[in-house]
Amino acid sequence: MLEGSFLSHLVELRTRIIRALGGLMLGFIPCAFYARELYTLLAQPLLEKLPQGGQMIATDVATPFFVPMKVAMMMAFVITLPHTLYQIWAFVAPGLYSHEKRLALPLVFGSSFLFFCGMAFAYFAALPLVFEFITYFAPEGVAVMTDIGKYLSFVLSMFMAFGVTFEVPIFVIVLVRTGIITIEKLKEIRPYVIVGAFVIAAIFTPPDVISQFMLAVPLCLLYELGILIATFMTKERDKGTQSDPSTHLKKDSPEQKDTPTKTD
Repeated sequence: MLEGSFLSHLVELRTRIIRALGGLMLGFIPCAFYARELYTLLAQPLLEKLPQGGQMIATDVATPFFVPMKVAMMMAFVITLPHTLYQIWAFVAPGLYSHEKRLALPLVFGSSFLFFCGMAFAYFAALPLVFEFITYFAPEGVAVMTDIGKYLSFVLSMFMAFGVTFEVPIFVIVLVRTGIITIEKLKEIRPYVIVGAFVIAAIFTPPDVISQFMLAVPLCLLYELGILIATFMTKERDKGTQSDPSTHLKKDSPEQKDTPTKTD
């Protein structure tokens, strides 16, 4: 009985993985067709700040092909992320309690939205200022020409740093809702969070003050936003408990889980 259930879960997992990869490949095909244009768009923050006559270079033989393909794959992943998240949700949802479903689904899509916001903030706000700062301090007679592969690695690291930073409200809400930490404790450790934000910014951004501030300040503000949202959610939960205590004192039992169903 258990072996059959385990095998059915493996089959379901395989199906979800195949569908997620299939969606990724379908999204990659049109992105690959416009790979050069996508890389030009990605490189625009640097190209706009290069001095007259400056350009980007490729130092390896295959770099002009593989780097745009990597950009196309990254764009395909971003475009098909809702479909990928749906496949993950369809696999894990039958094993969740009803109250876990109500919390998990908004957090999944909320975290995706905030991650995209972080990437957008890095592209439109942080990268132009960083490149302007770097090119301004280039010594006289030095031609600023960046390798396209190294540029891609740098931009991806910035996207990841800002994307994860914008996830701070989600982390705060999860910590409070799971009871790991209280709102009062979060407010108490605020000075340490501010110091930690600048330390993290110094590690994951270039060695310039502008990019460090542009990562540390949003991190602190998003931490405060997470506290406000968690406080509001806690008050709403307490109001619901006071209005109908029986609905919150009674916990779901394993028998009350939704029966596993396949979701296309």
